[in-house]
Amino acid sequence: MPKVLVTGGSGKLGRAVLKDLVAHGYEVLNVDQAAPREALCPTLRIDLRDFGQVAAAILGGTDEKQGPFDAVVHLAAIPAPGLQANPTTFANNVPATYNVLEACRLAGIRNVVFASSETVLGLPFETPPPYVPVDEDYAPRPESAYSLGKRLDEAMAAEFCRWDKELKIVGLRFSNVMDVEDYAAFPAFDHDARLRKWNLWAYIDARDGAQAVRRGLEAGFKGFEPFIIANADSVMTRSNAALMAEVFPTVPHKTTLSPNGTLLSIEKARKLLGYSPQHSWRNHV
Repeated sequence: MPKVLVTGGSGKLGRAVLKDLVAHGYEVLNVDQAAPREALCPTLRIDLRDFGQVAAAILGGTDEKQGPFDAVVHLAAIPAPGLQANPTTFANNVPATYNVLEACRLAGIRNVVFASSETVLGLPFETPPPYVPVDEDYAPRPESAYSLGKRLDEAMAAEFCRWDKELKIVGLRFSNVMDVEDYAAFPAFDHDARLRKWNLWAYIDARDGAQAVRRGLEAGFKGFEPFIIANADSVMTRSNAALMAEVFPTVPHKTTLSPNGTLLSIEKARKLLGYSPQHSWRNHV
């Protein structure tokens, strides 16, 4: 039974990740500052900005919640721009990621999955994207302190993998995370195409986000790879062709657009991770 430490398992995406990993036979320790809603697995409450606490947890030095761990999933962060002051967001998120990666290096853990963000693609697309569907081929374009932090997380991951050729780090650029109860609001989006243009009308069901984490853990490649993680469809019933014509009429189409398929391309995740979204808001509204 693989043993995995998950940071941020008490959060919106984290709860789905804990549930999915436990259901698939993983032994899991949740590390978070907040207590979880459900007792899905043991929880250790630490401050991820304190390297001593992080190292103690990951190296297995905590009473009754010890390792060794086979892998680490790092989700904990201030989860979006604008929730706290920019310096606070940056000072929380980036050091926490460094502490996790460095503690994994010291512990000899060579399987790490972490939450990056769709925001590194250039959200909220006040400057239009270079093409659609957007993918991992163009250089990141952080437009906020939060997004800049995620870009630096990815840069750190790449360097840690350069130092250790046996290390695998998967950076998941999650779209806007949704639970089933959030879907009641989706039909109203059709009235104004600009309400959700900031992320090209994309979303990720928390359960499919959890699937992506598990598939990242199970992937067999080495090195650092970023992946866009979204659902297969958009939040709109209006067609992509109509949306793009109204909001981004000058943006080139890299491929023929499907009527309601995601404009945040998940093809790389499909090919390298075997990621396959199973849930859609259309089944709940």
